[in-house]
Amino acid sequence: MAPRSPFVHVLGAGPTGSLTAFALAQKGYQVVLHDPQSAHNLQSRSRAYAITHSSRRLLDGLGLWSPLKPALTGFEALELRDDASSGRVRFSLSDLNSINTDQGTIGWILDHRPLMRLLLQQLHNHANVRLYLGSPPPEAPSDALVVAADGPGSPTRSHWRIPVWQHRYRQGCLTSKVALRGADDATAFELFRPEGPLAVLPLDSGTAQVVWSAPFQSCEQRAGLSGSAFLDQLAAVLPQGLEPDLLLDTPRAFPQQWQLARRFSRGRGVLIGEAAHRCHPVGGQGLNLCWRDVETLMTVADPTLDAEVIARRYGKRRWLDVLAVGIATDLLVRLFSNRLPPLCLLRRITLIMMARMQVLRRISLRAMTDGPMQLLRPLPE
Repeated sequence: MAPRSPFVHVLGAGPTGSLTAFALAQKGYQVVLHDPQSAHNLQSRSRAYAITHSSRRLLDGLGLWSPLKPALTGFEALELRDDASSGRVRFSLSDLNSINTDQGTIGWILDHRPLMRLLLQQLHNHANVRLYLGSPPPEAPSDALVVAADGPGSPTRSHWRIPVWQHRYRQGCLTSKVALRGADDATAFELFRPEGPLAVLPLDSGTAQVVWSAPFQSCEQRAGLSGSAFLDQLAAVLPQGLEPDLLLDTPRAFPQQWQLARRFSRGRGVLIGEAAHRCHPVGGQGLNLCWRDVETLMTVADPTLDAEVIARRYGKRRWLDVLAVGIATDLLVRLFSNRLPPLCLLRRITLIMMARMQVLRRISLRAMTDGPMQLLRPLPE
């Protein structure tokens, strides 16, 4: 009699949970994927993600990169500007690690809807996957690996009694899609302003995703404005030469917090994605950090091993990367949202040095696009 395939229950079918389910199904696991939302609701969210080279390699290895290419918008330059110090740095293709330059882009912007449409389609067609979307799942076998990908308020994490460290920022985050006049589809912007960072992520044909950080009360107030009033306020903070013409969706305001589970595993269960950690959206690191969770779980998930062994190994391996990104994003927000003259001077000197020294741009861009842990080891070919 052939040995029974190992089981995995994935709780949460967002981008991270769905990718986890697909990745483990590809390794031969029998996967149950559950989410209280329906497939339609999972796909209907209006937002876009910054995709880095670490995520590109993972998706390519799973055979998902080519099907996603029509939905991807690559950008060849990333411009950082600091309003208070007037500092400016422009990252270009020449600042990429040599292994990444053949892609011809620093990063990509990907809309949520085509991503989820592809993931759910692949999962629906996979022989090793059973979907329970909007309906209760069967009980997990006693030896199954359980993956909690159910978001920052994870009920599974609470059930497992895993406490979290957290810090609520005074800043919130406002996201919207807009049509921009004068936009260069090949350039992304990260603007550091006293009230918080503002990211402008190019989509296709002169449209962009705006990620606008500010005091949460201001974010809520702006989200409630009429379309024309919102565009007027946005026009006042965009880089010179960019003019918002049309609001393409309803702006949404979110509170911002840094959050870290005190452990990433318990028994035969693991926390993955925002159930385990959450950081400030500056630099577009959030989803890419979550997908490096998926990559690590794939690496340690040997079907011949007991689920508790896999969970324990995963929990130990993810700490350094998650901590490094969490600390780096927190320091960036604190440093660049501060108006103290000594800090403004420090920022100006730092940005001038980065603008003049390619080695500093390369180190910074490698940490952003490949993950900080890749600074310590060679990238995969």
